[in-house]
Amino acid sequence: MAWKILLPQEIMAEGRQLLEDAGHTIIDGRGFETADVLADMKEHQPDAMIVRITPITRQVIETNPNLKVVVRHGAGFDALDVKACHDNGVQTLYAPVANSASVAETALLLILECSRNVIALRKTWVNAYYEAKLKLRKNTIGGKTLGIVGCGNIGSRLAVRALAMNMNVLAYDPFRPAADFPDGVEVVRDLDRIFTESDYVSLHAPNTPVTHDLVNRERLAMMKPTAFLINTARGGLVVEEDLYAACKNGVIAGAGLDAIRKEPVDPANPLLTLNNVIIYPHIGGNTSEAAHRASYFAALGVQEVYEGKTPTWPIHDIDYATAPTYTDTKKPNRIPAGLFDY
Repeated sequence: MAWKILLPQEIMAEGRQLLEDAGHTIIDGRGFETADVLADMKEHQPDAMIVRITPITRQVIETNPNLKVVVRHGAGFDALDVKACHDNGVQTLYAPVANSASVAETALLLILECSRNVIALRKTWVNAYYEAKLKLRKNTIGGKTLGIVGCGNIGSRLAVRALAMNMNVLAYDPFRPAADFPDGVEVVRDLDRIFTESDYVSLHAPNTPVTHDLVNRERLAMMKPTAFLINTARGGLVVEEDLYAACKNGVIAGAGLDAIRKEPVDPANPLLTLNNVIIYPHIGGNTSEAAHRASYFAALGVQEVYEGKTPTWPIHDIDYATAPTYTDTKKPNRIPAGLFDY
């Protein structure tokens, strides 16, 4: 017997087609908020759900005893109560590689925009052309050091792109053996080195009890006054009040953010007032290509569970406080820089 599948937000055509061709009934959700999904759960009692942006709470899960699987349309799943799902026998899946390249590109874009001081330029050049052209700070990224916190699907892709642009790359990820890091990356096991040595610190870790508030006043004070913080991961990794003070007072040179604490953004967020902070509306994984891949992979996950197969991309319960960690390191064989290497 086919399933009823709830889509709180629309997915791309190929994902929907896969489910419809398998005979499933698609239920288009009534809205984006958690309360909307709760109402849909009560009314329709779906067997499965593919969710893009709506926070899914324990109350939502426990409202529907018929629910068998929830798929997160993308890589991040901190808005989904995974434990509540597993407590109630609901499988949890995601699409971890669907938007990895898109987010890595967004991190690189923020690095480049920070290097060229784009907000100050945009506000200056029309009325003060020569000041913008000749006096505002602008830097190249070749020869600079990028420090990556979290070197999984996204961090690894950023590392490869940064190496291609002649950056030196340090990467910290205690949950991966050194052999799994891209060639050319220096694997470090001391997180402080990322903050003290890097010209750009880029965050690519989930928001967990271990990483929550990872970037605070103390860590920002470790950074060079010429360095930038890049966050395309989760807003919970950064203490925003401390970041605001650090950017305003010149503790660091600025920040490029695709993730903040409160989304949609509060117009009163003081970070919006700073010329050295760039904020995107969490669009790193929202390219057309990534959306098509995520929709197809998410629908495929539902069908795998329906057919009794082992799903390709399950979300596992991980206790990061007790998970195995690694201490091995790896250093790249760097070629000495020449005059024209950058």
